[in-house]
This record gives sequence, C-alpha cells and structure tokens, in this order.
Amino acid sequence: MDLLEALYTTRAMRRVKPDPIPQDVQARILDAAIRAPSGGNMQNWRFLLVDDPAIKATLGPIYRDSFAQLLETFYKEPLAQARATPDDPESATLLRVMKSAQYLADHFEGYPLLLFAFSTDPSGQSVYPAVWSAMLAARAEGVGTALTSVMNVFHREDLVKVLEVPEGWHNTGCVTMGYPTGRWGRAERRPVHEVSFRNRWGDPLGFAVPTPLWP
Repeated sequence: MDLLEALYTTRAMRRVKPDPIPQDVQARILDAAIRAPSGGNMQNWRFLLVDDPAIKATLGPIYRDSFAQLLETFYKEPLAQARATPDDPESATLLRVMKSAQYLADHFEGYPLLLFAFSTDPSGQSVYPAVWSAMLAARAEGVGTALTSVMNVFHREDLVKVLEVPEGWHNTGCVTMGYPTGRWGRAERRPVHEVSFRNRWGDPLGFAVPTPLWP
C-alpha cells in the first residue's frame, strides 16, 4: 500500500465484522509496531492482545461505564451545545463522532481483537509512535482500528486487575481491531493553515492548503 494512502485513510473504524484476525496478520502488525522510534532504544513498551471472550465480557461493562462518565464530564457541555444547534456543521460533526463512539461502547465485546499498550512511562509518550505504527500496519492489512484510553482514565485499577498487569506498567490505550463493514475513506479535517502557525503562536503559517493534497 502507498504510504500516503495509509496516512490519509487510517481513521477510526469502529463498525467491524466479528471475523477473527488471523495470527499471521497479527504478527505482521506487531512486528511493524516494534520498529517504531524508541528513546535510547529502551523499548519500554509491552503489548497485550485480548481475544478471549470471557475477558472481553468482563471489560465490556467497565468500558461502558467509563464512556458514560466521559459523556457526563468532558463532553457534557459540548454535547449540550451541539444538540441545541444540530444544523451547525461543527455540531453535526461532533454528534456524528459521538454516535460512532457510542457504537464502540455498546459493542465492545464484539471486537475480535483488542490491543492494549503499556509503558513504564506514565505519560505514554514513548509508546504512542509504536501504537500508531500498529494502526498503520493494520490499515495495510485491511484491518480497521480505533484508539481509546477512556478505561485508563476512569477505571485504571479495574483494568489492570482484569488483565493482571504487574506494577510499574501503565496502560496508554486500547486499540479495537476488526475488518470494517464500511469503506475506507479520507478523513475530513480542518485545513492545515487553520490549525498551524509559524515561529509564534497565532502567526501565519506562510502557506495554505485549501484542499487535501492526496490523492
């Protein structure tokens, strides 16, 4: 797969089939992930794949409660505003994204494979390049992914207990994986010149990208 195609189309794919992901595909995804940059080549990461139905059934309620708390805290005001102005483009986008995120919560046990990433660095900064590499490698294999860290925010102790994670390792996120039911497509975003500056915050970038540069 062309690198730019992978970069432009690796967006959250939450609606997936129950079909299992073959272990040779899993192997290629993880082997690509561990090639990511690692400060001092410390590789202070660990990856935990979960496909056991019993473990997923235990995690499902934990995930749903975490997501419900997220809606009542961080997203409470933005969602209220979006529901009050549903015709506004930004409101419509938020409502659509949250509907998709709710789907993930409602069907958490149904994802054929979950990838949990852990690091000795509580910030998770050292492991995120590897997580992103795993998601790009999954895209190349036709596997859809979505990254979520909500359980780590609201139910960290429950999560590490279920997964029997030893002390010193911090969860930095969970990637749901599965073969998508829909089509791949380029993620629509605000233009780069609206979210980027040069030299000082707020100063013009110096160029504009009014339309996507791929394809």
